[in-house]
Amino acid sequence: MEKLYVSLTNSNAPLAFTMIPAYSFIAIEGNIGAGKTSLAQKLGNELNARIILEEFEDNSFLPKFYEDARRYAFPLEMSFLAARFNQLKKQLMEQDLFQQFIVSDYVFAKCMLFSKVNLDEDEYDLYLKLFEIINLQLRQPDLLVYLHNPIEKLQWNIANRGRAYEQQIADAYLQQLSDGYIEYLHANQHLRILFVDCSNLDFVNNTDHYQNLLRLICKTYTPGIHYVNWLWEE
Repeated sequence: MEKLYVSLTNSNAPLAFTMIPAYSFIAIEGNIGAGKTSLAQKLGNELNARIILEEFEDNSFLPKFYEDARRYAFPLEMSFLAARFNQLKKQLMEQDLFQQFIVSDYVFAKCMLFSKVNLDEDEYDLYLKLFEIINLQLRQPDLLVYLHNPIEKLQWNIANRGRAYEQQIADAYLQQLSDGYIEYLHANQHLRILFVDCSNLDFVNNTDHYQNLLRLICKTYTPGIHYVNWLWEE
């Protein structure tokens, strides 16, 4: 694992030039409340990229799942499997002469990660077989940016965005998902992965933080995990 030491300054200086990413398809991932959609939108607007945002709010099973996880886990995961596949297949196959880059706020492997936590063993075994068949048909991201947050910060973000059905998410559930993501990243080091520790990072409200992160995302990487360690400067 390569470690990148990056300074977070308080200069509020603008970018001196337009950043051009090294890769045409960048995916943002992370736990619930990690800031995936916020970063994807900022990057998409910055880079004039096509933005792919997960359409989870249209899933009628999601509020039901948080009320009765055991009953609704399998239909929830199956519905997400179909929705994510259809969206990614359509968006990744379309060509746009005016938008050279694609930024997504999820990867299809998210289906496998969440189902492993939410489903019983027999259900998961069946689900995994379907996932593996479908996953072969989709393009993988050129760069995967993983936003890692401590559980306390995830809960703070969840509380502040105010989705009613998320307010009772347990710390233990978030920890299970976090562990699943870490396991997935270590098992897939053929991908280019930028592991961003967001413990002290506020790319939404702090311009310097965002610009530093943007510079990192626009760099060239070898396959493997590249861990970002932030250094504070006065």
